[in-house]
Amino acid sequence: MKVRSSYKQFLKHLNDYYSELFKIISPLQINYGGPIIMMQIENEYGYYGNNKKYLQAINDMMRKFGAVVPFVTSDGPWGEALESGKLDANVLATANFGSKPEVALPKLKSIIGNRPLMCMEFWVGWFDAWGDEKHHARDVSDTAKDLDKILSEGHVNIYMFHGGTNFGFMNGSNNYEKLTPDVTSYDYDAVLTEWGDITPKYEAFKKVISKYVEIPEVIFSTSIKKISYGKLRVMKKVSLFNTLDNISTPKYRDDTLPMEKLGQSYGYILYRCNVGAGRNVDTFRLLGAHDRAKVYVNGKNVLTQYDRELGAPAKIVFDKKEDNSLHILVENMGRVNFGEKLNYQHKGIVDGVIIDTHAHSGWNHYTLPLDNIENVNYNGVYEEGTPGFYKFELQVETIGDTFLRFDGWGKGCIFVNGFNIGRFWELGPQKSLYIPGPCLKIGENEIVIFETEGKVAEFITLENTPELGLSK
Repeated sequence: MKVRSSYKQFLKHLNDYYSELFKIISPLQINYGGPIIMMQIENEYGYYGNNKKYLQAINDMMRKFGAVVPFVTSDGPWGEALESGKLDANVLATANFGSKPEVALPKLKSIIGNRPLMCMEFWVGWFDAWGDEKHHARDVSDTAKDLDKILSEGHVNIYMFHGGTNFGFMNGSNNYEKLTPDVTSYDYDAVLTEWGDITPKYEAFKKVISKYVEIPEVIFSTSIKKISYGKLRVMKKVSLFNTLDNISTPKYRDDTLPMEKLGQSYGYILYRCNVGAGRNVDTFRLLGAHDRAKVYVNGKNVLTQYDRELGAPAKIVFDKKEDNSLHILVENMGRVNFGEKLNYQHKGIVDGVIIDTHAHSGWNHYTLPLDNIENVNYNGVYEEGTPGFYKFELQVETIGDTFLRFDGWGKGCIFVNGFNIGRFWELGPQKSLYIPGPCLKIGENEIVIFETEGKVAEFITLENTPELGLSK
């Protein structure tokens, strides 16, 4: 399979998808009284390729399934991106940028001539990746000045107007020489916060936009209530290895398979085997592994590798006994959604496990999308230092938004009444997870943490203010 190309099978799947998608969106076009005023062909394709046959195939497919509004493309105004991503005179090219409109707009105009100038993505902030030094934010005054410059010459679409959340395992990732997965928060320093509050940037933008169009007065009907529910103590806990068969059915294969070959898309995958008698292993390697692996011998963590470390040879000692169990827990940290690595996004262990000079065979595969945590058996044994599940109870009398602080916890994900609110990692910059009020209910609520590093605290805290690792 070759994505974003005129590869026959990819276009077939795209056609199948569009055949269903356009049943929903075609009636919503402005020609039929709906809100859709234009449609975009692909997204920033000029950063990826210049296959005009592919872009034309999408164009034709969209028209075939009922698109009647004007079409646009959208690319950055740098290098060859605009030229590579545009199609023809019937499709308006637009540009994506976050600053220096005095440079970007002339570049766009040189390509489209005397046609409407449009900043399709005006980046008012940026997303955060795990390991960033701080939360990304843009100066309000500078951003408002850039907005004014754009509107003085053309049109704008604000990205992001409203901050969002990468709930569950749905965050994406970049890969510029190293993997940089997005954090759970997609607040983006947006005009409205992740939880819906109006910001100084909103007020500054409103002032700028009012120069060009009359803005009606709006009375907001919703009051956003944020509540501190205080500290919660761990009520129950169990190690993953001791409840494994309650949440996953093993699939035996001679060789390791990535999660996609086993019908899994997101989460974790665990490989387990018996490696026999105790011995020293001078060369232990994970081949074609993605994205983060933790290796356990008889339940003890002996190796952790992440991204570029994966595949590097390591030394491992198996205990002096007849049988040794080997567990390898691999986490899908988020698929790369930009650049040439789009075509190499299998997760898990693709090419095998080398023990000294041979590829070891005989593996049980446990898929762990963690979509059934209600099956976790807390009567199992808890062992310190191993991946585990931790259960909390929250009594709620009044429902409101809240923010879960995970100080003292290592890495993992958190579930509120069975809903995966996202990943956490002590690495930062994000230090709390947003829990929308609708995730809670009056009475007893259940919070479950799945933690992989064996680094835990006795409490979690639910506060009425977030901690995103703000630089301001």
